[in-house]
Order: sequence, then C-alpha cells, then structure tokens
Amino acid sequence: MTSPLPVSQDQWAHGSWPLGAHVDPRTGETTFAVAAPHATRVTVEFFPRAQGADAEASFAMVPGVDGVWRARFSGARHGTLYGFRTWGTNWSYDPAWTPGSLAGFVSDRDADFNHLNPNKVLFDPYAREVTHNPLSLGENKALLGSGPAEFEGRAGREIDSAQVAPKGVVVEDATATGANPAFPEEDNAIYEAHVKNLTLHPNATTLSELLSPTPGFAGLPDIPAPLRGTYAGAAMMAPYLGALGLTVIELLPVHETDSDQVGAHAGSTNHWGYQTLAFFAPNRDYSSDKSLGGPTREFKEMVAAFHAAGLKVYLDVVYNHSAEGGNWADSPDAAGFTSLGGFATADYYGLDAAGGLIDGATGTSNQMNYSSPLSCALVLDSLEYWHGVMGVDGFRFDLAPVLGRRPADAAPEDWDAQRRFFPDHPLLLSIVELARRQGFEVVAEAWDLWGYEVGNFPAGWGEWNGRFRDAMRAYLKGDGNTDEFMAMFNGDYLHFHENGGPHKSVNFVTAHDGFTMFDLVSYNTKINDQPFPFGPTDGGSDDNMSWDSSGDHALRRTRWRNFWLITFLARGVPMIVSGDEYGRTQNGNNNPWSLNTVGMWNNWAQAGSNDPTGLPVDPQHPDLPGYHDNIGVMPDATNALLTFARYVARLRAEQPTLRQRSWGDAELGGKDVSYVYFGTALDDPPRPGDRQIAVAIDSGEGDGDDFWVLLNMYDQPATFDLAETLEEDHQHEWRRIIDTASWAEAEGNAWDMDHAQAVTGTYTVEPWSIAVLQAHHPSTTSSKPKELWGRGDGLQVDRAGLPYRRGRFGLFLDRVRRDGVARIERLTEAKAHPDKPTEAK
Repeated sequence: MTSPLPVSQDQWAHGSWPLGAHVDPRTGETTFAVAAPHATRVTVEFFPRAQGADAEASFAMVPGVDGVWRARFSGARHGTLYGFRTWGTNWSYDPAWTPGSLAGFVSDRDADFNHLNPNKVLFDPYAREVTHNPLSLGENKALLGSGPAEFEGRAGREIDSAQVAPKGVVVEDATATGANPAFPEEDNAIYEAHVKNLTLHPNATTLSELLSPTPGFAGLPDIPAPLRGTYAGAAMMAPYLGALGLTVIELLPVHETDSDQVGAHAGSTNHWGYQTLAFFAPNRDYSSDKSLGGPTREFKEMVAAFHAAGLKVYLDVVYNHSAEGGNWADSPDAAGFTSLGGFATADYYGLDAAGGLIDGATGTSNQMNYSSPLSCALVLDSLEYWHGVMGVDGFRFDLAPVLGRRPADAAPEDWDAQRRFFPDHPLLLSIVELARRQGFEVVAEAWDLWGYEVGNFPAGWGEWNGRFRDAMRAYLKGDGNTDEFMAMFNGDYLHFHENGGPHKSVNFVTAHDGFTMFDLVSYNTKINDQPFPFGPTDGGSDDNMSWDSSGDHALRRTRWRNFWLITFLARGVPMIVSGDEYGRTQNGNNNPWSLNTVGMWNNWAQAGSNDPTGLPVDPQHPDLPGYHDNIGVMPDATNALLTFARYVARLRAEQPTLRQRSWGDAELGGKDVSYVYFGTALDDPPRPGDRQIAVAIDSGEGDGDDFWVLLNMYDQPATFDLAETLEEDHQHEWRRIIDTASWAEAEGNAWDMDHAQAVTGTYTVEPWSIAVLQAHHPSTTSSKPKELWGRGDGLQVDRAGLPYRRGRFGLFLDRVRRDGVARIERLTEAKAHPDKPTEAK
C-alpha cells in the first residue's frame, strides 16, 4: 500500500465534505473531516498497524468556519489506519513538540473544560470501523489517561498513546443489504437477541437434528463451528424466526464497545455491550471475519439474510452515554479520552460546575449533552448511516430520556432543572422526522435514573411499555389490578393515543435485563450471587413481581403460557426475549450483564427437549453446575412450550384483528376492532379486583375473526356464561382454540380450527388459566370438531345454534344481557314461590 499523500490542499479550508473518512470512487481520493471547534491545531496521522507502531505520516488539517477540520489524500483507501491529535488554548502548538513531550503545555483543560492534549491519539468519532477497544489493552489501558493521573511515575498528560490507542479504519464496501421489508409497524413481532448468545452454544452446530422432530421447524441449518456467536451465525437463524412466526429481530448493541468479552472467552465486564465506543462501527468481536472491513461486510450480509426471509432488523442503540471511561484518579483534570472527549469535551458531555463528567441519568458516567448541535448531529448521522448504508430497519434507544434533556438550559448543578424532560426537544423531533422521511422505525426505552417518561415521547415514537410489563406481571400472579390489566391489554390508550396508534406500544413482560419468562414463574427473588456459569453478577431489581408458582412444575408451565399468550393477544406490538419461546432459564439471575458464559447462551437442545432443565448446561463439561429443575417433564416427546409459542405467534400473524393501528370503540359492534371487558356472567363490566374476567375482541368491519379471551387468575375454577339463547340469524360458531390449563398439555394446549371444540352455553376455565375461543365460519371448512372428554358444561360436539355474525358482538350481547336479566328474575321468582309454575321460555 502506498503512503497517503495530501492533494488539493488549497481546497481544504473551503471544503464541505462530510465528517468521517470517505473514499471518492471516481478519483480514489479520501477525504477526512473531524469536528473540533475549540482546537487550535489538529493533525491526522496514518499508522502501519493497530498497535506497537508510531505514525508513518502526520499532516496538519485545516479548519473551516463550521469548526470542522478537513484534509484530502491519495493513497488512503480501504484498510488505511488513521488517528488524530489536537491542540487548544490549554496546550499551544510549539514546533519543538514531539510525541510525549510537554512543549506548549499550559493546563489540562481550557476555560470551557475541554481536554485537548496532543500526546493522546484519538480515533475518528465517525470511523466506520475501529481497530480495537481500550479494555483489550489490559494494563496498557493506563497509557490512555491524561492529566495528573500517573502511570509508572509519570503524569498521564505527558505519555504518548500512539502505540496503543484505537485507530479508525477507512472502509470501502459495496455489500448489498437487500430490500427493507415493507410491512407496517403493527405487523411487528419482536425477538430481542444478543448476537453472541444466539448461536455461541456448542449445540448450535446440531440445530437441524435437535429441532427437526418439532412440527414446523424441520430443515433448519446447522451453525458451523467457526460461525458460532457471530453475525454470520445469527444470519443463519432467520429460518428459525420465520418458522416461529416472528417478524423483527432486535439485536442488543452491535456498535463497537469497550469490553474484555472476546469470542467465547468469559470476560469480567460488559457482555451485553452497553458501553458504546464508536457509533458508526460494528463490533469486530461479533464478526467471524476480523480483517479490516470484515465486520462491515459480514454485518451487511446478515441484514441481507434477514431481509430475504422477510424479517426486519432492529438495533439497540446507546446514545445516552459513551464508553470513554470518565474522569480518572478522582480528578476532573484527568480522563481517559480516546475519541469524543478529546475533540470537544463540553460539546459531547454533560459536565458539573467543576467540569467533571456526570452520570446522573445513566449511572455510567460520560452522559451525553444534547444541548449541543455536535452531539445531536452525531446521533442523526449515525442513524442515517445504519439505515441507509447498513440496511437497518429500526432502532431501540437505550435510556432515551437523556436525548430529551437540555443541560445548557439549567445551572450545572441545579439537578431538579437538569432532570427535566422536554418532549419537544429538537433532537427527538428530528429523529422521528428522519425516520418518517427515510422509512425506518424508532422505539424509546422511555425511562432512566432521572425519570419515567412512558407515553411522553413525541408522536411517531414507539416506546417500550413498562406499564404493560408491570400490569401483566401483577395481574397474572393474582394481584387483581383489573383496571390496569384492561387498560394495558387494550394498548394503553391513555398514554399512547397521541403517539400514532397502539402499534407504538411495544408490549413485553420480560427483556434482556431481568428474569427470563420462565424464571418469572419459577422464582420469588433474584439469585445473582451464584457461581459460574450463572453468576455471580451485581445489580438487578429486587422487585420483580414474580412468583415461584409454589414449586409446581405444571403450574409454572401454565403460567408461562399465560404470559406468552397475553403478550401476543394484547393490542400493540409484542416483544419477547430470545429463548423465552422454549423456557430458557438463567437459574434466577436477573442481571447477567457481564456473563459471557455457556449458562447464558441459547442452548438449542432445550428447544427440542420435553425436559429442558434436565439437560446438561454444556454436554462437553458435564461437571458444571446444572439448570435448576424449573420446568419438569412435559408429556410430548418435543418441547411443548415451543410448539405453543409458535401457534400463538402465528395466530397473531394470521389474524388482522390482533394487529391494529387504531383503537376501537368502548362498546361492541362498532366499525373498528374493540376490546370490551366483562365479568363471568357477561352481563356487566368487571369489578375492581376481579380475577376472573372475559374479554370480547370484536373484529368490527375488519377482515379478521372475533375472539373471546377468558381469564381466571384465581385458585378456583371460573365458569363463563356464554349464553344459551342464540341468534336465529347466525353466521358462525365458537370454537375453543387455546386453553393454557395443565389438563390440555397432552394436546399441546392449542388446536387448529379443524380440530377445535365447538362451544356454547358455559365454559369452565381452570385455576390460573386462560382460554381463547375463536369465531368459526362453516363455509371455510366442512370438517367436524372432534369430541371433547367432558371438560365442563355447555361443551357441544355438534353445531347447535350459533350466536351472531362476525363483528356483531353488540347485537349478541344486548340479547345476552336481556336474557341474563330475565333468567335472574325467573330464578328469584322461583326461589320466592317454589310451588308456582314457571312460564315456558
């Protein structure tokens, strides 16, 4: 490779080329641009390798009126490694300066608290790839520190970091990502996954053998051993997600991160990746191809594979803070900046009155400053790159309220004012406008340590609905918060009606940070202090609203089915965590953020087994602590949880009634899909505290079917009166398609319409169970429902009088209410006058 040479230097001061390094395919020349508005001098340096070498060439850049420093070179094409050095009013340029000297030094920070130090090589905030991360340096990470923090008796400010600092990589790549799926947002069903955890378990290499006996999962590919835990391995899971019935894969952070988690090595910190080092660079550790440019190509190929399977790709993005390490040695003069902070500390970060980096809303230091145009531009440019170039379809924003705060509008330590959230913040509005214009989707984690803002983001934003999680966890363990359940099951109209529709509510009961879905029904408290491979870790909520189901395996499986079912039937967009579909457990650890261990990887043998927690954690190391016996043995030879999960997910995918972007009426029989609630007699709304309720899902004038959802979150059976009096002008009958109770496990707890039981009169739902009835149209099939073995009154094997047309719940329920009142009056009269004959009805 030829050494880079400057070209067209007379144009540098007047250039307008964008931030980052960009190769002009026409000329082969590469432009470099970096924002450093407080710098008095910036140089760009080129390196022969990532570590252990000084720069082979260094060139002074030229500032523009926009505070951006620019340069253009020939011979700086794909794979070129580069970095920057900065000077400022605190460190004036002295021709006598050489790397590692103090020539020109005045102070560690300028008057605005910017750390400008030419002894520290910085990588480009817009670099498309980064060579390595600071934690990988081990003890040599200390060489990155500036200010008075000492290393081997020398102040950090005078130590040259060139031989260890991460470098930016010039990337040229034309890999196609395929067409972005065009289905609407209400059709989303999200699968949250970690790139490594998804395929790093040794059993991923025999995926096809493990799952081929499970209906619907034949023909899956095996993950080749070299691709386990990589973008390429994740891409091969696209057929699995399609078979499961999900439409979106949401990946935990894939931006280059500061971590010691390398490959299958269980490091000590940051396995989840929520310490972003570079906002444009894919994590090199997740790529099987670690060559320069390899991660970019492999990530794009993964996106193309998901797109080819009809799946969207979401990224979990962390713009609320960075991984630059904060202040060192308890001194605001000392820091370990490798990028942003070394160019414009006060622009990129929130600072206290002494210029120290704050961490109030994030708990991690390096909280971003979104009063600054530089920070806002960084976010918008990053999103545009990951969508437009890398093919990503949507983004979930970690601790998103940080993006809606204006630190410059308040005194640095007026914490009440600093905490204020602005729904009309220009960045939040710009993000949603960019998303609308370019066709991607944005979802906020609408809380942080400073505030809970669910429902407060601007129109167009989706949000993780923590209220849904809390309401469902409580109601489905018998707390009887009936009003909250009804509001959340109906899509949380109160908090989301101004956001654009119920599809802006992302409904979940579990996420990466917390119990898995099966652990939610298996533990009363977290167990984070256990040994490898399920611990130890720190943190994690103490209030999980969980219940161990009294240790009853069958009840745990029933309650797991309840959580899965409600998540998919609720109005809004469902999200589940990878492995929840087959009962993945973390042995009660609810915060395994640092655990890159076999205990946390998806064990695909569990997905194919009727005794998932009876299997070894790692067949190659049978001496490891095993899974807790949470699930027990299921009646079928395969994993009945997985087959139930698939049935429910595909039911939602096939039923427009369950995928709506508008709310219906409070009454039944209207134009739109309506969720209307009743007590067991179906003649009145539920009362506060009712743990046995019925939900009528009325399809209105839509193309889907009507449903009854009958819930019993009590320890006694519930009999629901479905009305023996029938409309003469009928078009369909009810068929029971789901019952989560343990009695139905032998048949998988779900039936296709051809084999579902016809139901009239009453239906009895067992304790802690849910039943779903679906409207059946005889014209669609001539099959007969099979006989049921007597599970309660009113279960008919024949079609005997059908109550109402699709979407005419209102007519039916008016009749039910009239007849119910009449029956009560007759019974009352009969009790008062037992000898009086009753009038035939």
